[in-house]
Amino acid sequence: MNKTFKTLSFNPVMMEVIEKLEFHQPTEIQEKVIPAIKKGKSVIGQSHTGSGKTHSFLLPIFNKLVEEQKEVQSIITAPTRELASQLYDEVKKIIKLAGKEEVWKAKLLVGGTDKQKMMDKLKEPPHIIVGTPGRILDLVKEEAISIYSANSFVIDEADLMLDLGFIDDVDQLLVRCKQNIQLMVFSATIPQRLEHFFKKYLENPLHVKIANELSPETMEHRLIAIKHREEDDIIFEISKAINPYLAIIFTNGKENANKLHEKLLDKGLNVGMIHGGLTPRERKRVLKEVQSLKYQYIVATDLASRGIDIKGVSHVINAQLPKEEEFYIHRVGRTARAGMEGTAISLYREDDLKLIDKLEQKGLEFIFYDVRNGEWKDAKSWNERNLRLKTTTNVEKEAWKHVRKPKKVKPGYKKKMKKQQESIKKNIIKSKNRKR
Repeated sequence: MNKTFKTLSFNPVMMEVIEKLEFHQPTEIQEKVIPAIKKGKSVIGQSHTGSGKTHSFLLPIFNKLVEEQKEVQSIITAPTRELASQLYDEVKKIIKLAGKEEVWKAKLLVGGTDKQKMMDKLKEPPHIIVGTPGRILDLVKEEAISIYSANSFVIDEADLMLDLGFIDDVDQLLVRCKQNIQLMVFSATIPQRLEHFFKKYLENPLHVKIANELSPETMEHRLIAIKHREEDDIIFEISKAINPYLAIIFTNGKENANKLHEKLLDKGLNVGMIHGGLTPRERKRVLKEVQSLKYQYIVATDLASRGIDIKGVSHVINAQLPKEEEFYIHRVGRTARAGMEGTAISLYREDDLKLIDKLEQKGLEFIFYDVRNGEWKDAKSWNERNLRLKTTTNVEKEAWKHVRKPKKVKPGYKKKMKKQQESIKKNIIKSKNRKR
């Protein structure tokens, strides 16, 4: 029997909030981690975008908030200003639905805002801090705020935190917290360097891993072999064949993004760019331009697959496929959301075949295409040639088994044997074709 939120025993105020949010049944991650969080246990939650992980920590945090205690009770960290702002919006929404605007206090602490103004606003400490680790640490060092009173600490998108180099700031913050603070870590993947970090701060945490939803029914996955062409030329051909509402073009790394962005601009495409090398102000500007539909295409690195929320993506194009399955899933997860249809188009090289094979084994269905003169053409699957070679090799082996070896070795015996083998091989192939 599936659990309901009633079985998770929230207090009356939070039950009212849950009803107003129109949450009926908890998602898998919520069902598994909320009871542990409510008991004060540290957790590691591994789940994909859209699995309900944000509310799996926000609801229990608010459930145990003591409004009379005018001190920091929870710290929620995210790797980017955009993600922190999204989390803060959810925090404000819960406070509003609870009708506690005058009582429950929360503050957003991110870079790019006036530091002095922020310090002035912190004279009365909030119950909940949401922000980026660097800015929170900065204000703690300035003694504008104390975090020692906090009972819980959330690290959202921990692997991205590691990739962007902010895990050291998180470390510095945790050193300034109580030793027995409840830690809630949410991450799509757990790289080895994160495991080392966890061992330092987590004692027997509950580790919950939710399997990725690989292939929404509303999504199509297309593959195009690059062969001897340039990525920008193929993407330009794709642009003639599709009319995207908004397409994200993913590259591996900032340098590739910069080069591809420039080449596509030269080809006359209406294209923006987002990656970790841009300043927060530039990223904010590009996101505003995206929301006002200035661009039809955005060249991006993996930062945009999880670090930034971009709505209305109709197509995802992988100019370069990532090295890991998880990253493919995150990238294509930007489209086909909320019941909308979506298309993922990936350019592939021979060294991507391992990844494609792994994804196929997980149940992902790829359709092989080429695109020429703005038109889609059917193409052979990457392993069709491999299968043909395999079949030929098996027939060759079978034919050799039937070749009679001469009792006495005479000059030219190898040629005669080869001739015999070829004749037997032809007969085997004929026989196989007759059976079909």
